[in-house]
Amino acid sequence: MTIIASPAMQAYFEQITEKVTAAYTIAQKARSKGLDPEKDVAILLAKNMAERVVGLISVVAPQIVNTSIAARLAELEKKYGLLDWRVGFIIAEEVAKEKFCTFEDKLTAMEVGIRVGFAYLTLGIVSAPLEGFIGLKIKKRKDGKEYFALQYAGPIRGAGGTAASTSVILADYVRVKMGYASYDPNETEINRYAIEVGDYHERVTNLQYRPSDQEIKFMVSHLPVEVDGDPTEKFEVSNYKDLPRIETNLIRGGVALVLAEGLCQKAPKLWKRLSKWGKDIGLEWGWLVDFIKLKEEIHAAHEMNVSKSPEKNSSEKVVRPNNTFLMDLVAGRPILTHPLAAGGFRLRYGRARTTGFSATALHPATMIVLNKFIAIGTQLKVERPGKAATVTVCDSLEGPIVRLTDGSVLKLQTEDEAKLVFSSIEKILFLGDILFNYGDFSENGQKLVPAGYCPEWWALEFEKVLGKNQTNQWLISASQKLGFPQERIIELLHSPLLSYPTWEEAIHISKTYSFPVHPEFTCYWKLASAEDVSLFFQWLKEGKVKCDQTGITKIILSFSKELSYPKKILDNIGLLHKIINKDNLIIEQKEARYLGLVFDFSSQQGLEQRSLPSPASFKNALEFINSFSKVIQRDKAGTFIGARMGRPEKAKMRHLTGSPQVMFPVGEEGDRLRSFQSALSVGKIASSFSLFYCQACQKEMIYPSCEECGKDCVERYFCRACGDLEKDQCRHGPASRYKYQQLDIAYYFAKAKERLGENVLPDLIKGIRGTSNKNHVVEHLAKGILRAKHNIYVNKDGTTRYDCTELPITHFKPKEIKTSVERLRQLGYILDIDNKDLCSEDQVLEIKPQDIILPGFDSLDESAPKVLSRVAKFLDDLLVRFYGLESFYNIKAEQDLVGHLVVGIAPHISAGLVGRIIGFSETQGLITHPMYHAGLRRDCDGDEAAVILLLDALLNFSRKYLPEKRGAKTMDSPLVLTAFLNPSEVDDQVHGIDTVWRYPLEFYEAASEMKSPWEVKSGLEQKKIEQISDRLGTPQQYEGYGFTHPTSNFNRGVQCSAYKILPSMEEKLMGQMDIAQKIRAVNMDDVARLVIQKHFIKDLKGNLRKFSMQQFRCVKCNEKYRRPPLSSKCTVCGGKLIFTISEGSVVKYLKPSLMLAEKYDFSPYLKQTLQMIKADIEHVFGKEKDKQVGLGEFMG
Repeated sequence: MTIIASPAMQAYFEQITEKVTAAYTIAQKARSKGLDPEKDVAILLAKNMAERVVGLISVVAPQIVNTSIAARLAELEKKYGLLDWRVGFIIAEEVAKEKFCTFEDKLTAMEVGIRVGFAYLTLGIVSAPLEGFIGLKIKKRKDGKEYFALQYAGPIRGAGGTAASTSVILADYVRVKMGYASYDPNETEINRYAIEVGDYHERVTNLQYRPSDQEIKFMVSHLPVEVDGDPTEKFEVSNYKDLPRIETNLIRGGVALVLAEGLCQKAPKLWKRLSKWGKDIGLEWGWLVDFIKLKEEIHAAHEMNVSKSPEKNSSEKVVRPNNTFLMDLVAGRPILTHPLAAGGFRLRYGRARTTGFSATALHPATMIVLNKFIAIGTQLKVERPGKAATVTVCDSLEGPIVRLTDGSVLKLQTEDEAKLVFSSIEKILFLGDILFNYGDFSENGQKLVPAGYCPEWWALEFEKVLGKNQTNQWLISASQKLGFPQERIIELLHSPLLSYPTWEEAIHISKTYSFPVHPEFTCYWKLASAEDVSLFFQWLKEGKVKCDQTGITKIILSFSKELSYPKKILDNIGLLHKIINKDNLIIEQKEARYLGLVFDFSSQQGLEQRSLPSPASFKNALEFINSFSKVIQRDKAGTFIGARMGRPEKAKMRHLTGSPQVMFPVGEEGDRLRSFQSALSVGKIASSFSLFYCQACQKEMIYPSCEECGKDCVERYFCRACGDLEKDQCRHGPASRYKYQQLDIAYYFAKAKERLGENVLPDLIKGIRGTSNKNHVVEHLAKGILRAKHNIYVNKDGTTRYDCTELPITHFKPKEIKTSVERLRQLGYILDIDNKDLCSEDQVLEIKPQDIILPGFDSLDESAPKVLSRVAKFLDDLLVRFYGLESFYNIKAEQDLVGHLVVGIAPHISAGLVGRIIGFSETQGLITHPMYHAGLRRDCDGDEAAVILLLDALLNFSRKYLPEKRGAKTMDSPLVLTAFLNPSEVDDQVHGIDTVWRYPLEFYEAASEMKSPWEVKSGLEQKKIEQISDRLGTPQQYEGYGFTHPTSNFNRGVQCSAYKILPSMEEKLMGQMDIAQKIRAVNMDDVARLVIQKHFIKDLKGNLRKFSMQQFRCVKCNEKYRRPPLSSKCTVCGGKLIFTISEGSVVKYLKPSLMLAEKYDFSPYLKQTLQMIKADIEHVFGKEKDKQVGLGEFMG
């Protein structure tokens, strides 16, 4: 395959390919010994997307392997373009018409065709074509003709709304080409869909988009194919049951997802493509135009009903609040900013080294003042531009402004400053900046919103006013006019975030060019009223102005409780000041001189003689001040972004239930801990095992090779009536590959010890309760012994995984990843971003697309290098002791992992992506190139992925271990492996990331006018802001990316959220309320109400209902009973029976709810609801007995 890249990048990919080939060679040698379920490596290595598609679908249709499908896909891509929907449509048609291979019947051919086309549309990565689309049925219309009924299940969610809805159009294309009729729903069936989507949203889980009943009915009545599927829930729809053509009354999750989050939500996007060529290929989807109009009318009517405010009736564009991010509030996870609330997160446009692709950045001091609840990798649910974002740090942003307990107001510029004053913070007046890049707005289709005036915007305007051009004359002229050295002017223009002008420089520039004051010296005037300015100025006139030969040095104001409102005005506009001796307010030199500039005074006398015009006709303080001030003030506030805490960050080894170390059952004999030691004491394990037979030793085995002679065994079968069989059929029908038996565990355990040559064994070796795969295939017990020796655990597919939050990065410094300069040079990092030779740990390097930085922070769980070092040692032991080969990793220190390869995989996909370890961060994130995340079909809005050491995956993974259960059979399993990352074959959301070093002035002007991102054009050439999409197919698609905001060290800030450290829900809740009390932009009453409404009441009602429906279990053998036996003892072992749901789990939120209801301002309805729930709980469990307390506690 041709790689379009620079020679250095091509060499990088060749190195990775060579290492992958070497690993496959070693793994194949080991697997050929017959000690695993298959003799070949079970992961197909795919060179490109076409091979991934074939490899993925071959799981259910092995006949498509070694056909010309991959070659045909390449031909179609040349004709229509990469990832064009028509490529998927045509390949689906050709597979359905059996042009590449034959199938058992026409229905199977069409079903496989749809799967292949769907797999192409999802990049051959996602498991949705296997487990989301679960089949095709042919049903009868009322006139007797046949139509398509597409079968969907819950895992269709993994495809995403666009791909899920495209699969419906794809199936319709196959229907048309195969000559079937269209779907003809009747009114009752249409109503059933509307009810079912509503029930799913209300009773199962919130849909990302909840279409109106009118939208659903219109959509279903026009669909040419039926959207059908298996039931996914245990409860029935609330109406329209027992319909002849709908086979179940239970709720079908797949149907709800495809209709609501797919077809209804994505209709405009679908029509955008179909309108160009739909009719040309025989698709009649023109009715989507009417649907889109209907949708717009419904939402426009809703908008009109939401508010009749004068702002909305005026022609002026306004930013409207969006409270969607508050809808699923969880107790203990704080609200940080209410929608558009003043003093919340101020929107800053740009991209740091670790942002973009839905990741955002905060100042590290902001993390500290938020009681350390927000850490690197913590998810934020946000008001805009998307639904969520993962947090990283950037210390070139504005930090928080806080009021201390003595009344002083400070701006915290560093993390150390924040730690120093943390215990004295009374109020967080401004949270500081939140950084979002252009790409996040363009990819979410969000209009730009006004930004607050910031240094980079000031520099762009300064450059414009200086008339910068290709010649040097503008610089000479500016230097002469300002009296600044040319170097200083260049510095101010090109490094606006690192080099602020001094006070004298800023004022001189403003007065010389009638230019806005630099934002470092301005306040948030727009957040105050014109009357506030007038009131504050009257108070200011009573103060004392101190001066020296340089000008004003400070202003001293008398302060008392009676003057709290004028003082509050200072707080609200972010003007820094100190309180001395409780009765003096001191405004220091910088702020004092600024006030002198704004109000035009330079001495005590000048202040006393100054007067202001009437504020009556002005909207806000900013308008008022600009009417009389000699220097222009800009709006520093811009737009505040609502946000709350979502999921905390994560970095830990994956544990299955019971933390097994081998995919080998211990049955009930394993006891509570599921240990082999317990099973050995019993002497047997009662469970289902695969059947093998050694013809040489004439002995039954559970492994594919004989434990006695080492030769290959033959498969055996079992029939309950006939017993053991040599064939898979008998007169009773198909025979099974397994049987339930009493296994002599002592024999297999002794043989495993003998094979390994291990005499001293771990104290605890854990297995699984029972196998869940189709043929009850087990992993060799020796592997479990070695895993226990190295203290690692196994996943469902036989590998060991390390899960972590996904974070993007495009550039790093050697000191941030704990890797030496020498080692990085060996890995191909020779030059920094300035093309200087790498020789210092402070130089900035551009990361290569498949290089990853693992989480090296030890929080509550072990770091990745510790875990993967032990996995590497386990693999070396496995190679030497189990397979009889040479060791591979030879790890002596954690740093030795650098340079080794891993497989990255995400929960909903079925294709792994090779990555190379280059270092370890002090975070809990999987930090890698945005395109690597996109290669896993994830973004960085709080998603998590896992890494597996490459040799672990190749040696230990087997499809035969995977559970025979929808959603677990192929999802989150590396069925195929991609060794080479092609930017054109990854999730196209990443193509929206901007690659520029700075945004043009036109961008900020467009944001002020609330234009769409794609309307931004700059310069005479009307250039758009460059994105990755503009570089595809060129060598620059991999390198040469820019970023706008520097970061001194991405490890700064908080590494572990306090949410994870606080042990109880009560402490988390108190932490949440404490933060709400601190933050100016948060309404405490609203937080308390939302916590009860959205979390506590739901849990209290649900848990009380579950308590009345619960099972009982034996404490000794874990036997479960729907109803307890009359003897009140376990009928199996005579043990004591207990509840499976305790009283504590039912009532745990009652006291916190009542406490919040008493303390905060709630509606009477909510308080009465809580009292009714309390009465219900007391009816079940009885009233809490009164406790005698001491007089001191009684008195408070």
